[in-house]
Amino acid sequence: MKVKVISRSTEEFTRERSQDLQKVFRNYDPKLRTHEKAVEYTRALNAAKLEKIFARPFIGAMDGHIDAVSCMAKNPNHLKGIFSGSMDGDIRLWDIATRKTVCQFPGHQGAVRGLTSSTDGEMLISCGTDCTVRLWKVPLLKMMDSRESDEDYSKFQPLAVYVWKHAFWAVDHQWDGPLFATAGSQVDIWDHNRSEPINTFEWGKDTVISVRFNPGEPDVIATSASDRSITLYDLRMSSPVRKLIMRTKTNAICWNPMEPMNFTAANEDCSCYSYDTRKLDEAKVVHKDHVSAVMDIDYSPTGREFVTGSYDRTVRIFPYNGDHSREIYHTKRMQRVFCVRYSCDGSYLISGSDDTNLRLWKAKSSEQMGVLLPRERKKQEYLDAVKERYKHLPEVKRIVRHRHLPKPIYKAAALRRTMIEAENKRDQKRRAHSAPGSMPVQPFRKRRIIKEDE
Repeated sequence: MKVKVISRSTEEFTRERSQDLQKVFRNYDPKLRTHEKAVEYTRALNAAKLEKIFARPFIGAMDGHIDAVSCMAKNPNHLKGIFSGSMDGDIRLWDIATRKTVCQFPGHQGAVRGLTSSTDGEMLISCGTDCTVRLWKVPLLKMMDSRESDEDYSKFQPLAVYVWKHAFWAVDHQWDGPLFATAGSQVDIWDHNRSEPINTFEWGKDTVISVRFNPGEPDVIATSASDRSITLYDLRMSSPVRKLIMRTKTNAICWNPMEPMNFTAANEDCSCYSYDTRKLDEAKVVHKDHVSAVMDIDYSPTGREFVTGSYDRTVRIFPYNGDHSREIYHTKRMQRVFCVRYSCDGSYLISGSDDTNLRLWKAKSSEQMGVLLPRERKKQEYLDAVKERYKHLPEVKRIVRHRHLPKPIYKAAALRRTMIEAENKRDQKRRAHSAPGSMPVQPFRKRRIIKEDE
């Protein structure tokens, strides 16, 4: 004879702490729990409201520069290290945990325009308007003391100084390779052990203002120039591959680390454009929320979202496939944001602005800092899942989408909407009073592209 018994693990009914409530077993059969959807909707509504109440994204400021912060770089070897360069030639290594300067790298006589570190994190490369490229040995954070005196900073001298014919505007290091690229009047490819470029690319005579190596294909480079162009180069070929000309200038480019065939361009027209390198005749997504030029962009390590810094004094976080930002960060004292970076673990953001400060933010504004208990983590995951399930309902959608904006940005956004509506209405009237087919409707994703050269 077969006997069925109820078998339960002791973990199911044992409390983790003495203060915890005793667990109650529930039967989740929908026939017995007819009001389950109404209960979950209420939980989603409350979770959306609580997320707004507990949103405290700003963690602290890192003060030390005496001029505007112009560029930043992450150290892939140290989670809590970040490099910053300013317009007065000062380069600093910061400890994010203590928010203090670890060491300085003196030497540049002009603005530092580009910073990057090698893949192993042992070398820092800087370039600037003083026509020099400098290679530095990166100290280990665990061996450095944040309380060292200023006299100790003088021992950090560059390993090499390369003087060239023109000013530099950007630099980027190859992924898993010994090469790095600089941008200026042309694109130069350098080797650590060579004092002159080993290769040079040029397409047109305008200044190249940004350069980025592809994380999946180390020999592919994307650049943007002041002639409003975005150009793709391949180091295995003697000439550039493709060139895309837009209506306005692109200030920065960033590749998606998880989908290396896609990149996003931060543009002067207040928008960001995501492109697929296999099909450059139209943008995949147009990310629009800023009210002034987008100055810098950086993807999170997961590739699911990216952060932008703008001339309108705000930092925004966009989903990689969304046309509107999910978060906007701003403070009263923060001025024009010139550079932004995700931390290597994707939990924090660092922004550098015109007011000489670096600011540290949480990537998720309402996330609890510190160690979470297993029950707390499970509850947060459940609330996130419930919000995701009911996000299309009007009340939840309204609360999740609502953002408190500074008055100047709110007015500028309203003015921008009015201008776009007036332009669309003008196009409709012209089309209505023109010969049929003489003014075809152009998709919004193709509207900002002038032509593509190969």
